[in-house]
Amino acid sequence: MHATARNFPPFSLNRLLTTVFQPKGGERVALLIDLENPADVKDFAFLKNPALTIQRHAYEVFYRGLNEGGLRALHMTGGDLFAYEITGGSNLDLPDPAVASDGREVSLEKDVYPKYDIILCISTYSATAPLTAFAKQYGFRGATLHGLNDIILRSGLAVDYNEVSREAEKLRLGLTRADWFEADFKVAGKTYTLKLICNRQEAQKSHGLCLGSEPDVANLPAGEVYYVPEGAEGQFPMRYETGTLALMDVSGGRIQKATLLRGDQAEVDAHNAKLGSDPVTGEIGELGFGTQDLPVSGRDIQDEKVLGTLHVATGRSDHLGGHLVPKLFKNAKNATHDDILFSPAKTPEIEVTEVRMQRDGRTEIVLEHYQPAPYLLNLLKNG
Repeated sequence: MHATARNFPPFSLNRLLTTVFQPKGGERVALLIDLENPADVKDFAFLKNPALTIQRHAYEVFYRGLNEGGLRALHMTGGDLFAYEITGGSNLDLPDPAVASDGREVSLEKDVYPKYDIILCISTYSATAPLTAFAKQYGFRGATLHGLNDIILRSGLAVDYNEVSREAEKLRLGLTRADWFEADFKVAGKTYTLKLICNRQEAQKSHGLCLGSEPDVANLPAGEVYYVPEGAEGQFPMRYETGTLALMDVSGGRIQKATLLRGDQAEVDAHNAKLGSDPVTGEIGELGFGTQDLPVSGRDIQDEKVLGTLHVATGRSDHLGGHLVPKLFKNAKNATHDDILFSPAKTPEIEVTEVRMQRDGRTEIVLEHYQPAPYLLNLLKNG
């Protein structure tokens, strides 16, 4: 995966919202952030905490951008900011109580979801799954932008999402209706292979456009082609956030156990205990390929969209069209959707030497050593 030399235009909030939503005149927009203490949103007291960089971006770029000319330019209304209590995990259901910036206590399900047309969630942890479910229930459109930082603003949110959509569609058409994918992972001199069964389903794309009136939630930055696998078998290495490496044994579509390769045995033991007590936490719920030429941001939300990267995810999958909903987990706090990203920046100890696709009786190599193989490059060049 090469470092990008691409030039990006200056970030424009108005251009981003116009491209993603094509808002109709008079639509109401709201902003959501997450805080340890939601009451700190009153009079924007959270700005006193320098550690809350994501929430500061939400205020300075989105709240001020909307309320200091953006609403008028976009012919929109609202621009209100609400805070909910931080969930502590990716795609966990959101709490209902929230606080408005004037200190009012509100209910998201009574005072926000039904009363706004577009909802932007700029948070520490992804809220795509719960907001997608609420969008279908209450009829709004939205976008989730968790982990927002300066690099993402200058690159992944400065792009033309019409172009992102076109490029993602080229790759989607070239990858759709695959029988299976196999990924070879090399770590500490040994190679392990994970096979993901797709059974000729249609590939999907995350392309950043949330147009029309149908309830939907975009995940920004966008730019990936993905499947919800129908099965998975084999082994793959995983790097925990602390740096511990373990080997995942996969059968029946789920991680069955983890074995320490390097690092903290206690961390692996805790993972195995979770897999044993709540087995669906190990279910492989996504296989994704990045489609964009973007710089590494240090946040998975952008870095998994980089062309040449591969990611799988475990857990909740209903927001992607999968069957795994929160009620199927024994513990509600385990109902997360956890991306496992493989890229030179995130997993330098692990090399994805090759990813193969079987389709229509032919095997095509799609990735080699974190680079798009000629098959993908031809798709992008020729469409």
